[in-house]
Amino acid sequence: MELFEVAEAGAGPYGVAVGPDGGVWFTLVHAGEVGRLSADGSVERFGLGAPGCGPAVITVGPDGALWFSRMRDHRIGRITAGGEVSSFGVPTEGAGPYGIAAGPDGAVWFTELNADRVGRITVDGEVAEYPLPLAGAFPSMIAAGADGALWCTLNQADAVARITVEGEATVHQLPTEGTAPVGITAGADGALWYVGIGGGLIGRITVDGRVTEYPLADRAAKPHAIAAGPDGRLWFTEWGAGRIGVLDADGRSDGYLIPGPGAEPHGIAVGPDGAVYAALERGQLARLTG
Repeated sequence: MELFEVAEAGAGPYGVAVGPDGGVWFTLVHAGEVGRLSADGSVERFGLGAPGCGPAVITVGPDGALWFSRMRDHRIGRITAGGEVSSFGVPTEGAGPYGIAAGPDGAVWFTELNADRVGRITVDGEVAEYPLPLAGAFPSMIAAGADGALWCTLNQADAVARITVEGEATVHQLPTEGTAPVGITAGADGALWYVGIGGGLIGRITVDGRVTEYPLADRAAKPHAIAAGPDGRLWFTEWGAGRIGVLDADGRSDGYLIPGPGAEPHGIAVGPDGAVYAALERGQLARLTG
């Protein structure tokens, strides 16, 4: 495991994505910045003009730029590979945009933590919002499924929602009370995989709503984010345990302890070469290969 110093303590690396330019892009939630780690280990940081904006989850957009949620000033941000920054307001006041992912329709989709909605933004900045059928559900992360729909976790409802590109939502209740799902990703098997930060488990949900759960050996590990690797393995952060976990196709899980105290891994991403990157609250990015 390699560790890269990308920010001072307190800046808060949070979301991470591998860009089409080969750089590893990350958000600094407490500093109000986006950074880029290059292959040679050098770091660039880009201010967003609003230190308190709270950049959180970041993803590659359909236009090749990086798109990210600004959960504290309720905007959606965009940054090009050259560092040009722009942002777009969300219509609902105090919505709290959080999870974000490229959709199958050429737009970017995001969740609204505080508004029980999902949003859709075109690459030109036009925003639409769609209500979810549960109040107080706290929609968290979102991913595009193999079925052409969007799937998001409903953290406070112990559920996962499916949203069509027309904005129609269906809710699938999860079997374990207190699961509190956060991260979600599309697996190589055509299913969606999620992590339960409250339940200490990894879950698999098929596009027709069938759920299988894989409890972690450490149920207090607080798994937070999850990403699928090109070889079919699922990688996830264990925020409460300072580990990077992995689940293979047979349901066996393993973990890699991050050296040193206070790692607090949040976002996770897997590059096309299989390298795994995790954003550590203490100011680092971790890299796993092999």
